[in-house]
Amino acid sequence: MARKIIATAYGDPAEVLELVDEEPPRPGPGHVLVETKAIGVNPADAKIVRGTMGGDESKLPLPIGFEAAGVVAAVGDGAVLPDGPLAVGDEVIVYRASGAYADRVLADLTAVHRRPESLDVEHAAGLLLVGVTAADLIGTAGVTADDVVLVHGGSGAVGAITIQLARSAGATVIATASPRNHDHLRALGAIPIAYGDGLLDRIREVSPAPVTVALDTVGTDEAIDASLALVDNPGKIVSIAAFGRASDGIVLVNGSTPESKSLRAEAVDGLIADAAAGELVTEVAKTFPLADAATALTELETSHPRGKFVLIP
Repeated sequence: MARKIIATAYGDPAEVLELVDEEPPRPGPGHVLVETKAIGVNPADAKIVRGTMGGDESKLPLPIGFEAAGVVAAVGDGAVLPDGPLAVGDEVIVYRASGAYADRVLADLTAVHRRPESLDVEHAAGLLLVGVTAADLIGTAGVTADDVVLVHGGSGAVGAITIQLARSAGATVIATASPRNHDHLRALGAIPIAYGDGLLDRIREVSPAPVTVALDTVGTDEAIDASLALVDNPGKIVSIAAFGRASDGIVLVNGSTPESKSLRAEAVDGLIADAAAGELVTEVAKTFPLADAATALTELETSHPRGKFVLIP
């Protein structure tokens, strides 16, 4: 039997998530069955469970989770990647998955990517959702070496990768975070500043030139107001969170548009290669047993250690 987490209703994860047993699915043409070894936990998972991203009861019981890493357990016909066929035992990353909170995940071939040996399963499982989101921010803003980029929420999982991608493009980066994370931001190549009262003045004090791009991962009015005061073109202010501020002319991305989907898809191979080579730093904050998925989601919504949460089946 296979085990998976489902939401039986929309609401508090502790009340609506359930671990159930089922027969493992069999892969058909163009699909593979992956035995998961690690599963990425993301804020979007909690939002889905709570119904804040839609409460369609016809979708219940609802599988949860978008990303995992593991081993191919079975293959359907035509299970061939660009570099050759997939075989049972191959180490892979699955993104974008459907129902990744499980010890067996049926994945479309387009969502399966080989895991390099130098990239461990826990980091691999938490890499791609935040990675492609960061790549979407960078690509949508068109960041170049001529830019001074302000990243709001630089110590978050998306923000940390955003900093690194902007630095790889040659940009100067200023990033907000609580003071306890400032050394980490410096190590990533950013100029750290604290958010809160006086943010605008602090940015102007440390910026070596006018800020030309603002990338927002937190969605606060403080972040958007500061960005609008600093960046001449609101089209160069890109957010994944400030959906209530669309009327200000900023750009909002969530992976739903053709352009956003294309940027995210094109980023996958490079993210995996850079993480495997140690050129892209990611962190795993904490691991939880699969059965404790509700606890992981609840803790993720509160103040927690820097880095990704990962479930271990």
